[in-house]
Amino acid sequence: MRTTGLRRERLAEAMRQVLSEILLAEMKDPRLTGVVVSAVELSGDLKTARAFFSVLGDRERERQAADALHQARGFLRREVGRRLHIHAIPELQFTRDLGYERADRIDRILSALPHPASAPETTEAEPADDDA
Repeated sequence: MRTTGLRRERLAEAMRQVLSEILLAEMKDPRLTGVVVSAVELSGDLKTARAFFSVLGDRERERQAADALHQARGFLRREVGRRLHIHAIPELQFTRDLGYERADRIDRILSALPHPASAPETTEAEPADDDA
């Protein structure tokens, strides 16, 4: 059904907003400073929500943020349910969002390529003389 897909998208976006607000304003854990929830994907049965997060820093910083999110999962789930007035609150899974890293890597690769403006100009070939 089309409405269930729309409902899932709206719920996922609402969950992303609530999780972002909580992480930004209410979490006291220093490991969660600077953690951004970029997207939430809900399973077809709405029982599982995968939240994609990113954080600036090295691998250790990312691991610490993932550990902190895992520990705060119960609190975050309760708050999402309370704020969105959801009876059946989806289980939260946190996954690192690799989109920013991939975009940065592609940008560096493209920057390393020679620019078309610096390539030698080609001239159009003169038409062949058929009378020869």
